[in-house]
Amino acid sequence: MTLRIALFGMGPLARDCLDRLHKGGHEIVCIYGPPEGGRPDPLCQRAADLGLPIERRRYFRKKTGEAIPSALESYRKYDPQLNVLAVVNVFIPNEILDAPKHGSICFHPSLLPRFRGGSAVNWQILLGEREAGVSVFVPDEGVDTGPIVVQKGGVEISADETTGTLFFKKLLPLGIAAIEEAVAAIAAGTAAPSEQDHARASFQRLVDDGAARIDLERPAEEIYRVIRGCDPQPGAFVLHEGAKLRLFDAKLEPGAQGSGPGTVLSIDAQGLRLALSGGSLRVARVRADAGKEAALAFAERVGLRAGARLASA
Repeated sequence: MTLRIALFGMGPLARDCLDRLHKGGHEIVCIYGPPEGGRPDPLCQRAADLGLPIERRRYFRKKTGEAIPSALESYRKYDPQLNVLAVVNVFIPNEILDAPKHGSICFHPSLLPRFRGGSAVNWQILLGEREAGVSVFVPDEGVDTGPIVVQKGGVEISADETTGTLFFKKLLPLGIAAIEEAVAAIAAGTAAPSEQDHARASFQRLVDDGAARIDLERPAEEIYRVIRGCDPQPGAFVLHEGAKLRLFDAKLEPGAQGSGPGTVLSIDAQGLRLALSGGSLRVARVRADAGKEAALAFAERVGLRAGARLASA
């Protein structure tokens, strides 16, 4: 059995989800993507190629929680049987979530009930988690609290994993498979959503500059987790001459250093090597005032040399 689906989302996961559901014979009645502006959205680009209706809204509900009338009226004309929320960063009102015959399902990049919230992938690295996974659940009044339809785990978080590699290389393909499995179960009438164990739940705030600050007096392993957990966004940072210097594509190297934490040990084509407590850090790319660039290019541009000392943020 195939379904009439309204797909909400953005980015490569939602795009690949569209491809999988479309090839599976489901009728995608509408794509709800992010507002236009900035980089082209992969989901909306693929929907345009397929000739599908596209709605791009910034808001779906009022501050009171009720649906914006124009959003609800527009949604109803598509008459979907299921809403699939692939990657969504806006609040969808209950009038839309509950409208289809089969309701809605939502993707989340963690093994719920742990790591609820909008920065789930970042926090799994920041807090030193060893295993990751994905969940597809039925959205309810809470944040990532609804019954689970499909869950897939067993994803190793390696010692050098970044938020980017964990999501795009590991969780993205697993998430698409989980969404496809959930849709198939709903279409077949075999889906059996199970209540989350709320006693095991954890919720983490969004990762912002408050979480991205680097305290150079902390142990090297801890600093490395901060850098990996904030790569590619928002970018963990130290201070260079009082300004934020964000660090990317880093690699922790073992061995005690004689220089104080934050001292620049060397700069070459391989990157900037920074002394830490319990090791050293090689940083290939940075971002300061001119966008992301090679660490060597930055050092040459601003006159940063070995022996200089960066400061804690």
